[in-house]
Amino acid sequence: MAIGDVTSTAATTDTTAIGRARLAENFDTFLSLLTTQLKNQDPLSPMDSNQFTQQIVQMTGVEQQLATNDLLKKLVSNTTSGVSTAVSLIGKEVRAEADVAALKGGKATWTYKLDRAASDVKLEVLDSKGRVVSSSAPVDNKAGEHQFVWDGKSAGGTGLADGTYSLRVTAKDSEGSIVTSKVFSEGLVTGVEQADGATLLTINGAQIPWEKLVTIRQPATPVTTPQTGGSTATGSTNTSDDKTSSPAEA
Repeated sequence: MAIGDVTSTAATTDTTAIGRARLAENFDTFLSLLTTQLKNQDPLSPMDSNQFTQQIVQMTGVEQQLATNDLLKKLVSNTTSGVSTAVSLIGKEVRAEADVAALKGGKATWTYKLDRAASDVKLEVLDSKGRVVSSSAPVDNKAGEHQFVWDGKSAGGTGLADGTYSLRVTAKDSEGSIVTSKVFSEGLVTGVEQADGATLLTINGAQIPWEKLVTIRQPATPVTTPQTGGSTATGSTNTSDDKTSSPAEA
């Protein structure tokens, strides 16, 4: 069933793309012919404009149908990955391939992965307007995953306001070739929102599209030690050796 759904979606996407390409090509051809005919028409016997109007109306109808197809595709997508489905992720730990993270309490965390070892890595934090607010060069540049924790301070040492920031990773090897990298955002899902046909998950205060998820797991449950009446604050309990004899036993 899953394979059939993917095939159907891909076919619909290809058909829509082909339809748009043909519509654009036909419209350009139509305008070119219209301009040529208007330039060369007989002033004493002008062409009937009704034909041109009908053709424009037909092309507009095709364009509207393609827009309707796009809307239907969004509705189908929302059925399978909408709020009702995504809400089940609230309270779960997830990882998403996304470069955004929320700065809260002077801390924002990302995980980035280098496909191979690099000799030069630059980590740049960007604000919501795409401006670089902080830059650093890590020492450990071996292949694999690395965690970057930003203290929320600018290059000048000024603490920045809480909000959503993104991480840009630029890595090169000793020969100056680009080393491929990926950035991940991890955390607890605390909310779900749907906007403009897209399902967004709130992860550590940042909104990330549903389709960016790569892993989902249950959060680790803290181990609690059962407490009895004689337990201490650390969770330890009294043993039989610790018991004091009652007056009746004395």
